[in-house]
Amino acid sequence: MSPAPRIYNLFPLLAGPVAEWERHLPRVADMGFDWVFVNPFHYPGQSGSLYAVKDYYRLHPLFQGDSPEPATTLLARFTDAAHRLGLRVMMDLVINHTAQDSHLVAEHPAWYAREPDGSVRSPYAADPAEPDNVARRTVWVDLAEIDYAHSADRAGLIGYWRDLVAHYAGLGFDGFRGDAAYKVPGDVWGELIPAARRVNGEVRFFAETLGCQPEEVTQLQSAGFDYLFNSSKWWDFRAPWLLEQYERFRAIAPSVAFPESHDTERLAAEWNGDNRAGRASRLRYLFAAAFSSGVMLTMGYEYGFRGRPHVVHTRPEHWESPQFDLSGFVAEVNRMKARVRLLNEEGPQTALTPPHDPVVALLRSGVRAPGRVLTLINPDAHAGHCYGAADAARVLGCRPEDMRELLPGPPSPEWIDLPPLAIRLFASPEA
Repeated sequence: MSPAPRIYNLFPLLAGPVAEWERHLPRVADMGFDWVFVNPFHYPGQSGSLYAVKDYYRLHPLFQGDSPEPATTLLARFTDAAHRLGLRVMMDLVINHTAQDSHLVAEHPAWYAREPDGSVRSPYAADPAEPDNVARRTVWVDLAEIDYAHSADRAGLIGYWRDLVAHYAGLGFDGFRGDAAYKVPGDVWGELIPAARRVNGEVRFFAETLGCQPEEVTQLQSAGFDYLFNSSKWWDFRAPWLLEQYERFRAIAPSVAFPESHDTERLAAEWNGDNRAGRASRLRYLFAAAFSSGVMLTMGYEYGFRGRPHVVHTRPEHWESPQFDLSGFVAEVNRMKARVRLLNEEGPQTALTPPHDPVVALLRSGVRAPGRVLTLINPDAHAGHCYGAADAARVLGCRPEDMRELLPGPPSPEWIDLPPLAIRLFASPEA
């Protein structure tokens, strides 16, 4: 069983030109990551948004920088540098829409969805709680929605994307994150994924499926995705929805968790300068690593950055002075995750404590990997709590002296101490 991905999201607008991306790679590798994910780097439309792609084969001017070299040379050099450090590279694949001013709109009008007046439709996101409420929809007016359902030139449309993934796989990209993958029919992905693998048989595909309806995820079941991104970042450690979603979706593909992303506010900003932000950041990263097969960290999280990455306005000068430095802790967690086979697969997971209990206890069992792992979480920011060592050993199926803590903590002869915002992991001997 190969290790699940440990992903570092290199946000390109914060990193600068492609030539500057390489300098971040040694510290990414030192933190124990084995993947680097880069958001869209293509030439943008008039809005300037990374996700409003005008030309998929040209570089964003900010990433081209002063280099006279072609995009293919710059990108291939970057992927080669990553590979030399044992890092695989994933890029964003935005194929549910283009920029409104993309050349494709004029060249291939049959590829786009239309409003009743014939204008190109802009995509939107519905509120998951009220999907039919038009007033609660977010509409992206700078984007043009692709029409997979009714296009008169569906074969040409799919062929364009098929050539695109083959092109970037040929430049050394090892993975593709399908942005809003649920908005693209599963049978389309079923053609693109093999096209990339004909170039590189080890290419991996990751589906971004956040904020959509469950049936939109299940339609991807036969598409061949290797991983889904899950919603654990928003869990309050109490409500049942996360474990229900986890159980439902793990039959489709294993998942990747993250404590924040470019689409969310920074976790450190949520604490508004509180000195507990570092502890909260430790808790959320270790929880993400323990809960899911894969884990992702967004550039700057390790330093407690508070400025949210913006897909238009962020620049390298927005690099912040560290509020704290979790690099060593992240490295320790990643090394632990890499060596515990059970944490690299999506096995059954059960909540052992009721919602009102001050300690959250999650038991994760192996399917192909042996053993069990018990995650104990104290989400209380003000008070410490404890959990019985004998109870922990019982659910792990071993004697208290035989269970082992995956990240060394204080001895727990009778009670496992959990200070405010603490998380501790214990494993059965065979895990």
